[in-house]
Amino acid sequence: MNVLRPIPEVNQFESRAWRLVRDVGVRPLIVDSYRRLRHADGLTHARSLAFVTALVMIQVLVGFVGLATVVQSGNVSATVVSIVHRMVPGPAGHLLTSAVTQAHVVAARHHYAALVLGTGGALVTLTMAMAQLESGFNRLYGMTRDRPWGRRYALAALFAISVGSLIAASFICLTLGRTLLVASHDQTLAAGWDLARWPVGIALAAGAVMVLLRWMPRRRQPRLSWLALGASVAILCWALATACLGWFYALSPSYGSTYGPLAGIIALLGWCFLSSLSLLFGAAVCAQLESV
Repeated sequence: MNVLRPIPEVNQFESRAWRLVRDVGVRPLIVDSYRRLRHADGLTHARSLAFVTALVMIQVLVGFVGLATVVQSGNVSATVVSIVHRMVPGPAGHLLTSAVTQAHVVAARHHYAALVLGTGGALVTLTMAMAQLESGFNRLYGMTRDRPWGRRYALAALFAISVGSLIAASFICLTLGRTLLVASHDQTLAAGWDLARWPVGIALAAGAVMVLLRWMPRRRQPRLSWLALGASVAILCWALATACLGWFYALSPSYGSTYGPLAGIIALLGWCFLSSLSLLFGAAVCAQLESV
């Protein structure tokens, strides 16, 4: 593995970030950021992060649907199924909806032990994902050592709760938000929210990425103006990856019949890998801009 030199911390001229982008050029910056990602072994970190992200998604969905079934919210399963089909492309969505349906059936039979353990395990798994993400960020900035074990996982747990809440709020805005307001029978409010939920949801997702970029690396990060470009690149790459995978699965009807039951697992892991890679690439853009 190639080890990058540590990047000196920016302590002056912090208002010049966007002017520096114009001077360097966006294309050379993106190309050099990819090289930084490759030399920092970013693909390996993305694969590890994708694995735990897939586990978190399944655990959270199963726990949420199980809890909703326990409190007698009968329409939640159908709502979650429709949301997953919109948000997660192709066979990956079918795999998650199968898990949702099974969770609904199990909870309806009053078998709660596995649901409770799975929900608690989601927080543990998400903490592991945040710890893995810190390692990836540190390598991008040229640091070979992470925080001490205790501080690292304590901070990872804090990120799992705080950033996880921002991501959940973004998810609700982009998906559940309109469904909940339509049920209120206020057409004006529902129509207005249908337009506002997209910028609000994207802003929440961008805020979650900015928090990670600002506080997760083991170094003193610059002002937010230096991190805005990387956060934008991460969100854009994630949206493009999701759309491209959706088009691929829509145009390849033989994919499911070729891989059978494994199609959903492959698709879910592939989507999680591209999503993780998008986040790490956004961090690489921030690191490369600061290294200039």
